[in-house]
Amino acid sequence: MTIAALEALTFGLGRLAEAAGGAGHRLCLLTGDRAVYRHELAHLTPEALAALDIVDVDTFDESACSAVLTSVPDLRGLVNSTDTWSVPGADLAAELGLPGPDPAAVRLLRDKSRVRTLLHERGLSRARALTVPTDPADPARASTAAAAAAILREIGLPAVLKDSAGTSSRNVWPVRDEQQLHTALAEAAQLPFAGRLFAEPFFSGPVYSAETLSWEGETRLLGVLSRQLSPEPSVREEAAAFPVAFPDPELGLLQDWVGRVLVTAGHDTGFAHVEFVLTSEGPELVEINRRIGGALVGEALCRALGTNVYEAMVDTALGRRPALMNSPVDSSSGPATGFVLVYPDRRGTLTGWTGLDTLSAFPGSPEWYPTAAPGRRVEHLGDQRGCTGIVLAEAATAELALHRALSAAGSVRPVVVAANDEG
Repeated sequence: MTIAALEALTFGLGRLAEAAGGAGHRLCLLTGDRAVYRHELAHLTPEALAALDIVDVDTFDESACSAVLTSVPDLRGLVNSTDTWSVPGADLAAELGLPGPDPAAVRLLRDKSRVRTLLHERGLSRARALTVPTDPADPARASTAAAAAAILREIGLPAVLKDSAGTSSRNVWPVRDEQQLHTALAEAAQLPFAGRLFAEPFFSGPVYSAETLSWEGETRLLGVLSRQLSPEPSVREEAAAFPVAFPDPELGLLQDWVGRVLVTAGHDTGFAHVEFVLTSEGPELVEINRRIGGALVGEALCRALGTNVYEAMVDTALGRRPALMNSPVDSSSGPATGFVLVYPDRRGTLTGWTGLDTLSAFPGSPEWYPTAAPGRRVEHLGDQRGCTGIVLAEAATAELALHRALSAAGSVRPVVVAANDEG
């Protein structure tokens, strides 16, 4: 019997293959670029390696993926753990009669502006979204001045402009004054979007993410992840730690809030990574990702909970209630983790890193997870596309783990050769 995966997150493939094997299934990964998984493939355990098959296919070609999946013998489920492939994954599962989410619900979650407005209508957000047409062929497209006037009138400042289906913090503009607003609108008019541009209020406060698992409308809060963002105007993620130690009353309120948000947004089964701002008036949603958290969130969950949480992903793909829904959830039973994303300070060609050989001298057993390989061109420094690797460290609490990870990551420096230095 086989479970297929339509791409996967950069890290966690080994855990997923082990979970599939433990359930008596093989895992068949469909990928358009197996180099994305170079670190995972190089560190597979014998158990994971024995349970994994890889099929190279254009995963943006839904017909080609359907043909591959149709040919997989005894296919029982389809794992879809990414944002980019969530809609085609839901469509393929429905087409093949496999367990899976309602494609309409997945399309709603991929539209951040629709989710914002829906939550506002249901009393779960203080503000709605405002669509800003940018396509010159769109009859509703207004001039930059008219668009700015509409945002000032309907949303106010400070505000955030972003892609309704964006990922990795791409195409996001925090704006605090009218000059920034006009500049952001002018930049947006020159860029392609995965969805469409919209505006919403800027909510002030620290950013967290609730890591949850749901089954048929019942949601469990597995823990809360802290998120450190870069100074404005960039919005790239810099560091994170898990699990954040909230007082019990506040944690209970977050559990209730995130459960109501997910039900309202139509997510009733599977993992969710719910980013929110904890404002002085309570939580405000940033976005919902119907998957396990990216970067090293999955690894952090496995360590803190003392179990392979990817087993729940396999259970969900097979259409059965995950055992993790029933087992006690104590995110303090295992080590806390902190991790830091390592970015270069200039564009160019990555040739390697300095400082990796000194990581073992730092406390917390720091580990290096590369996200790029030497030879890759680094073009984007303002979002996660510029990340070259991640340093993870452990401790008894998330606070201490983050301190250790920051200390260790400070010794690692990407070596980048700028274009004018090459040749």
